[in-house]
Amino acid sequence: MIHRGSCHCGNIELEFETAIAPRDATVRACQCGFCCKHGTRAASDPEGLLTIKVREEARLNRYRFGLETADYLICSTCGVYVAAVTRALEAPRAIAIINVFENHELFSQDTIPMNYDGENETARLERRAEKWMPVVFKETAAS
Repeated sequence: MIHRGSCHCGNIELEFETAIAPRDATVRACQCGFCCKHGTRAASDPEGLLTIKVREEARLNRYRFGLETADYLICSTCGVYVAAVTRALEAPRAIAIINVFENHELFSQDTIPMNYDGENETARLERRAEKWMPVVFKETAAS
């Protein structure tokens, strides 16, 4: 199953490949200030794959905060937060923000509130290595 989506203006596109049905996915709502302000609902599948396509790299904002172990990908044109990616591991891993999927309404289960404030850098990277999914970036031609 592939879930597709994009930021509002279409500069950043996502393809989330997973064998997990939307109704069976674990949907998390991080309780940090950044995620709360964006109303995020995130999902990942460690056995899946997230493909991120960017039309104009100059309009991709990579925001870091806290322990600075991940890039929070935000379109600088429309302001939509689409995914988080960590490159601090042997291979990049990511989560997808399901609100950007075309079929986001299929992820209708309650979100699980998550608080990661007590994690140090090592614990955070270990959790991401276990729970986040592989990610690849593909360049696309600007329209």
